[in-house]
Amino acid sequence: MLNETLARYSELFMYIAALIYTVVFVAFTWDVVKNSRVTRRLEGAAAPREAELEEEQAAEPVTAGAATSVAGAEKTGRKTAAKSSVKMSAKATRVERTGGAETGTGERGAGYRGAAARALEGHVADSSMLYTGQSRPAARIAVIVMLMGALVHAAAVIMRGVAAQRVPWGNMYEFCTTGALVVVAVYLVALIFRDLRFVGTLVSGLALIMMCAATISFATPVGHLKPALQSYWLVIHVSIAVLASGVFTITFAMAVLQLVQTRREQRILNGKSGGWAFMRLVPSAQALENFAFRLNALAFVMWTFTLAAGAIWASQAWGRYWGWDTKEVWTFVIWVVYAAYLHARATRGWAGPRSAWLSIIGYLCIIFNFTVVNIFFSGLHSYSGL
Repeated sequence: MLNETLARYSELFMYIAALIYTVVFVAFTWDVVKNSRVTRRLEGAAAPREAELEEEQAAEPVTAGAATSVAGAEKTGRKTAAKSSVKMSAKATRVERTGGAETGTGERGAGYRGAAARALEGHVADSSMLYTGQSRPAARIAVIVMLMGALVHAAAVIMRGVAAQRVPWGNMYEFCTTGALVVVAVYLVALIFRDLRFVGTLVSGLALIMMCAATISFATPVGHLKPALQSYWLVIHVSIAVLASGVFTITFAMAVLQLVQTRREQRILNGKSGGWAFMRLVPSAQALENFAFRLNALAFVMWTFTLAAGAIWASQAWGRYWGWDTKEVWTFVIWVVYAAYLHARATRGWAGPRSAWLSIIGYLCIIFNFTVVNIFFSGLHSYSGL
């Protein structure tokens, strides 16, 4: 029996959770803006001091001994200059061939080394992503408020399930609200082990968009499941799919930051201003790529299980494992894209922007599968509830 009153309370809590996520988004954004201002102020204060040091070094007199040493070094300098020129030319050729200067991570994600790595020091955050560096009260507040929002959000999802007397995954409204909760939960768990506050603006923004889409565009009254969904495979299949999508959301945000950081690193190495001062809070493009690769590998295993569980469920519900239904096809397309991403980066050396773009394309396929396929394509998986 449906509990309409509890369902209305669930909807109210969903709205409250969306408002809390709005506050979280604003707090993370303020953290970015504040740190950008601090960075620019520190850079402005450091510039005159650096100029003074250069003038002092240039004004220092050369002693007689130093002059003799310089005269003696001129001969050896001319000999080594040609050798150095050849080495630099060879090194530049290798960089050009491997794409290291273009990707910012080198072949197979090797990363910058030597002078290039030293040039980037101070322009990117610690690659270990541990909690070091300056205090960030706005980000700390954002995390605390996000935890509160997640608790309210979880209560709303649970009330929806109790009101419907089933798991709350029967239509797009329920998929989207549960998916947003999983995204936030995965992010909060990841924060225990790594300092991922730099991606908080994107994660909270995506969660807020999902909540707005659910409450405004996909709002559906509480109801019973269709006969084909009344199976324990709904819990197995959909729960793993939602969890995988939550992890893919985190890696999507990191891939976007990787592209921005790669371009910024190139500008710094070319002697230009990196711009986007808040990107000092973000680790190097290589660190982002390596961490996202591990998360994508984990999510890919879950998506593979989702695909297999869906086939088994289809056999029980419709008497066949695979029927080339639109939803089935796009689930397989997502699997192929992420399989290509993992294979290309692990065996073909597709490091840098190319791997980031593959990750982004895979996530866009997930969004297409969830929205366009559910709304505009009819088939056995038409459970949008709209």
